[in-house]
Amino acid sequence: MAKHVEPDQILVRMPSLRAVKSFVAAAKYQNFTRAAEALCVTQAAISRQIRELESHLGVTLFKRTGRAVELTEAGIIFYDAAHLSFVNIAQAAQRIRNGGEQKHELVICCSPAFSAFWLANRLWRFFSEHPDINVNVVTTNNFLQMETGVRPDIFINKVSDPKEGYHSEPLFFDLIYPVCSPLYLEQHPEINRLSGLLHTTLLNLSPYGRSQIAEHIDWRIWFNIQDSELDFDFESESHVFNANDYSMLIQMALNHQGVSLGWHHLISPMIEQGLLVKVGSLETTFKEKKHFLTYEESKQDNDAFCAFKDWLLDEAQKEQTWVGLSS
Repeated sequence: MAKHVEPDQILVRMPSLRAVKSFVAAAKYQNFTRAAEALCVTQAAISRQIRELESHLGVTLFKRTGRAVELTEAGIIFYDAAHLSFVNIAQAAQRIRNGGEQKHELVICCSPAFSAFWLANRLWRFFSEHPDINVNVVTTNNFLQMETGVRPDIFINKVSDPKEGYHSEPLFFDLIYPVCSPLYLEQHPEINRLSGLLHTTLLNLSPYGRSQIAEHIDWRIWFNIQDSELDFDFESESHVFNANDYSMLIQMALNHQGVSLGWHHLISPMIEQGLLVKVGSLETTFKEKKHFLTYEESKQDNDAFCAFKDWLLDEAQKEQTWVGLSS
């Protein structure tokens, strides 16, 4: 006996797509007659569909001013969502119609910091070598709770345990040292010594930020590693700014607002360009703490994936902190 299926509340409560289509056209052209011409229907049909939609929603969507119409506040909210949905549907339909003619596509998921500081500086080389492959980047600070429907082909993060159906390979280990702008170092030369660094403005990745991306180091831990006997009241003796966004911390360092911990693979280009400088001579290496290339196992024989994987590993090999050089 077939199991009874309960009514799908989302689909049942959806308004008529024909009515929504008429609404989007009327909102776009701000005129029922032009909307009717665009959809190859009569103006009466457009008016009827709009009335049906307004009745379904229980609100007025348009202010009628002569022949022109203007969206109400409720109409603006609904148009933003409806128009974007139709664009997505149209693009998906076009890709399906194109079939084998479409470009290969890969979805890459990484943190905003990795995207901005590492990937963005190098992707142009991949594009120049593989113009037939489109790369879509999804950034998140919470790899443990991805949005519904987002299933990337590739993750680049510090979570060593892959999701079901994925395989991981190590990329970088951590090399960490303090960084600031050249101007900030000129104004505060004492920070080249540990005692001076203890009393400057420290830009710190918050516990929440670290937990989101599986990061283990902050300023307190870094100081303890340098001197386990250090008698230092972190909370009262230093000026600490906390944020869960590493990109923000680096931007503040670039703006001469303090000293941030620098992950070498992320900030080395800015040091090479003279935008940031290394503070003092202390640095900490964690070869057991790695960033991983995690990929969907079903993509292993996919030409686009193989090309991106080979390119990424080649780029990683150029890094001082590449895992392949650590053995």
